[in-house]
Amino acid sequence: MKSSLRFVAAFALLAIAAHAKSPVNTDANGLALEGHDPVAFFTIGVALPGKPGLTAEHNGATYRFAKKAHRESFIANPEKFLPAYGGYCAYGAAKGALYPVDIDTWQIFEDRLILNYSAKIKEQFNADIEAFLTAADANWPGLNTAAN
Repeated sequence: MKSSLRFVAAFALLAIAAHAKSPVNTDANGLALEGHDPVAFFTIGVALPGKPGLTAEHNGATYRFAKKAHRESFIANPEKFLPAYGGYCAYGAAKGALYPVDIDTWQIFEDRLILNYSAKIKEQFNADIEAFLTAADANWPGLNTAAN
């Protein structure tokens, strides 16, 4: 009887883990940044859609690129171009939660790609950006672990 209870408990934990949020904000197909080129935010300062045939995988997420050179830059140093907080809402991370984002809220702050839930949330976030980033940085390791 005990072994069957252990099996049921183990199966339940696996089922829960399978439905947990990813440490990277992706769509149902594993696409990050709503298909936008992560390098373009930094190099040309726009939210540029990537091409479906020009991709790279990192941490279980698929990133698209508008140019082959952007893909090569990403592969050479992905950490430089990854969005902060796995691409989840920075304000949400500061508050201890994982929320989706509106890609139009993107901004580069201190060489980090920061995204937020909405324009209104971005405005609140930017009112005290350093304090919110400090809180989000402190919360992210726990949120990242919880998302796994």
